[in-house]
Amino acid sequence: MKNSSWFTRFAKKTAQLSGRPMTFCLAVAVIVVWLATGPMFDYSDTWQLIINTGTTIITFLMVFLIQNTQNRDTAAIQVKLDELIRVTEGHNALMDLEELEEAELEAFRRKYERLAAKARELMKKGARDTDSPEL
Repeated sequence: MKNSSWFTRFAKKTAQLSGRPMTFCLAVAVIVVWLATGPMFDYSDTWQLIINTGTTIITFLMVFLIQNTQNRDTAAIQVKLDELIRVTEGHNALMDLEELEEAELEAFRRKYERLAAKARELMKKGARDTDSPEL
């Protein structure tokens, strides 16, 4: 495998660290310190601007890092699902569904919704839910 780019490594590590309890505690501590300094600065506009600017910048940057990580994870899951479909003699037409237009994707979803409803009805009558009916 190719070495990851610096941004990929940075995004992965940042996403990993940002979800930890210690990071949350650090964020709470920053807020507490900011609140505690309020009386020293007479709750001035500058005092408020510091927290507003800081949180806005951090939020803005985190959106891109988290989106990058989410996109990579989603792409990896899609490849794994496509491989499972391929090796289980499934319906190969289902591979790469994420590339379809919204209406085409909705048509597939409705077909599977009908299959699920039919299977639940058959199960109520004592049938087993182990077959693979055609679409």
